[in-house]
Amino acid sequence: MKNSNSILRPFLFAMLLGTVAISGCKGGKETDSDAKSGDQAKTEQADPAAKDGKEGEKKPEAVPVEVVSVSRQPISASYAGTANLEAPGESQVVAKTSGVMVQLLAEEGQVVHKGQVLARLDGDRVRLEAERSAATVNKLENNYRRSQKLRQEKLVSADSDEQIRYELEAARASLALARLELSYTNIVAPISGVVAQRMVKPGNLISLNAPVFRIVDNSRLEAVLNVPEREMAVIKQGMPLRMLVDAIPGKVFEGKVDRVSPVVDSGTGTFRVVCAFAGNDTLRPGMFGRIEVVYDQRNNVLTMPRTALLEDEGESAVYVARGNKAARVPVKIGYTTGEFAEILSGLKEGDRVITAGKVAVRDGTEIQILGDKPAKAVKPAAGVAQK
Repeated sequence: MKNSNSILRPFLFAMLLGTVAISGCKGGKETDSDAKSGDQAKTEQADPAAKDGKEGEKKPEAVPVEVVSVSRQPISASYAGTANLEAPGESQVVAKTSGVMVQLLAEEGQVVHKGQVLARLDGDRVRLEAERSAATVNKLENNYRRSQKLRQEKLVSADSDEQIRYELEAARASLALARLELSYTNIVAPISGVVAQRMVKPGNLISLNAPVFRIVDNSRLEAVLNVPEREMAVIKQGMPLRMLVDAIPGKVFEGKVDRVSPVVDSGTGTFRVVCAFAGNDTLRPGMFGRIEVVYDQRNNVLTMPRTALLEDEGESAVYVARGNKAARVPVKIGYTTGEFAEILSGLKEGDRVITAGKVAVRDGTEIQILGDKPAKAVKPAAGVAQK
């Protein structure tokens, strides 16, 4: 037994050494791998781009915009204001005598002419008064004729003859007054126009000076603008007008300046401008109008939409599409209208200005043009000399 144990010990010791050596080799490889992983993590923390190097950097998206090309067209200088339309030819018909309404001959909306009978009052009492006055006149005329003959024969005095003549003249005046009262039982139209309102009904007792009808002449309409005094030097009589009415959208009505007040109201600092429009089947008194007085017009000038303007501390500028980028360009503006502005400097014909999406654009921003619209033509104002 001793011999066998002494023989096995060298082999067991050799196996133990081999196991330790193998374990040591494995432990060394794992340490190198862990070290490599740690170095890579440090590199990624120091340079995040190293991790996404294959993906690359994302570019900013282009801003979608709409543009309009700068074009040449006429443009006008004007003053705009609002006013209600009025009918200068308007009359309120009143009863000139009292009585019961027995006949109604006109209704609201009916066209009537001057002198046309609109209604009749009960005139029996007035008619009888006129007949009595007529009888008195006939009696006094006969008396006066006899008195003239007797005076020629010197059978009556001159005083008696004169007294009869005075009584005859008074009777004739009473007859004329009675006939006038009888004529007042026919209510007639004082002007031609349209019956705008009827205030009575048949059978009503109408008192003296009571309103019965309101007649409006629609052939001519007026609107009064209270214009600031700074415009007094440019607004003159006869200048053309354009008017938009809220009740009739999309239609432009033309007129002219009829009268300009020569004085300025010291309380408001304004002066009155009376605008005249031809009446038609569309316009009505009382409608609210937006009026533009055109006092100058220039032809064939560079224009652009006012929506493209940028107001920055008093300096006018626009964004212009240059290729696929936006460029901020200062401009000098002349006349402006409701939609367009005249360009005095800074742009040339054909330049495309950004009208929609400009709030998200800065100088040099990459843009994507969604629509390239031509500028709408401006209708020249009639009666204004073009420059």
